[in-house]
Amino acid sequence: MLSPQQICALADAAVYVGSGHHKRYPLDYGFERTNPIPTKSLCDMLRPIVLAEAEQLMERGIRAGMVSNYGEGFPKYIWMVDDAGIVYEAKCDRNAPGRYHGYPLDHDKDVRDYILSEWKRRCQ
Repeated sequence: MLSPQQICALADAAVYVGSGHHKRYPLDYGFERTNPIPTKSLCDMLRPIVLAEAEQLMERGIRAGMVSNYGEGFPKYIWMVDDAGIVYEAKCDRNAPGRYHGYPLDHDKDVRDYILSEWKRRCQ
């Protein structure tokens, strides 16, 4: 579990940047075009998610302490749940520590269910 000081430090340092590999609607993120990879989840598959919302979701995940173990000074993953109950995972860029891109966590039902139950326990 993160201390309140660690949570504040992470919330200040982590940056949501997105990835063209996970976007159908790239313009709000500053991407000129998308480059979705067929095997990757699209973060905006169900609905467009503007950058401000993605940033808020990631911060909510940090504030709830929904993070993996640290590596390279930052957690590899941050998990969050939107108001519709969709679980998202933000992954740290291995070449740019502290910069994250996110996507719906739809490929692993067991992990998704665990994150959702933890979110409900911590955030309600």
